[in-house]
Amino acid sequence: MTIQITIVGLGQIGASVGLALAGQNQLFRRIGHDRDQETARRAQKMGAIDRVAVNLPSAVREADFVMLCVPPDQLREALEIIAPDLKENAIVVDTSPIKVSMSGWTKELLPEEKCSYVGLVPAINPAYLHHAEIGIDAARADLFQRGLMAIVAPPNSSNDALQAVTKLAGLLGSDPLFVDPYEIDGLLASTHTLPQLMAVALVNATIAQPGWREARKIAGRAYADVSAASALTRPGKALGSMALHNRDNVVRVLDGVIAALQSMRDEIQANDGESLERQLESAQQGHARWVKERQAADWIFDGMPQAVSKSTEGIDFFSRLFGSGIKRKGRD
Repeated sequence: MTIQITIVGLGQIGASVGLALAGQNQLFRRIGHDRDQETARRAQKMGAIDRVAVNLPSAVREADFVMLCVPPDQLREALEIIAPDLKENAIVVDTSPIKVSMSGWTKELLPEEKCSYVGLVPAINPAYLHHAEIGIDAARADLFQRGLMAIVAPPNSSNDALQAVTKLAGLLGSDPLFVDPYEIDGLLASTHTLPQLMAVALVNATIAQPGWREARKIAGRAYADVSAASALTRPGKALGSMALHNRDNVVRVLDGVIAALQSMRDEIQANDGESLERQLESAQQGHARWVKERQAADWIFDGMPQAVSKSTEGIDFFSRLFGSGIKRKGRD
């Protein structure tokens, strides 16, 4: 039995999912869709998908898994388009950083008696933390190895769907971390959205200054490294949507940064070198500690459920699951 997985959005995450499953061709048939036809063709050429589907409704019609890897501003529209054509027992998965909003949209738009929704948030392989590529250029077959996959299941998700997505995360090379949508939105506000907003603030605060005409000629690595985050989510509408759909958390972490900057500004204004040095050293030590821990990827979570095996027994698992049908929500 071959399971069809339709990947909607073939940027870094979507194409990497396809590449990671390339060795599972006895289990998965990979269909790909992207608004940019050139990107879709590149994904097929690099082996991330087996076939390009130009029409989105037809792309999902026979899919057992539909994985939405599109920018936040396109998520609701994508759900509206695919909802009428989802087959019975389909599992819809997304990789967005706005899980509370996404959970609400799926409850509103997806036929609950027909399909299940489970959210994913991938933490990438630490080997690629400093790579500069974006989009499909950043796709890698091992992007999810040595990483975690946060799994977000609303209360109405079926147990079988949750198990299937957990198994899929294992096949991608990740260990599962089960989280609440409110919890993960709070975490992503500080680690995903905030760095990009800070980069935007830096660029806007510098290119608008009278001295930028000359400053641009000598701006070096420090400026390039920090400002680069402003280009991670393209176009700007996607970053704006991400911030607005996680508004309370983003405002909270922005307030924290503003307070930290104000404290640093006051110390510089007061010529308080001792206090300023303490802040700088604390940041350097904290960053070094995080990099070391992230590279080691030796995480221990108290009470974290046992990860489903990443071995080939997944073939039997998926065959049993889709062969017997997915258990309906609300049934034991």
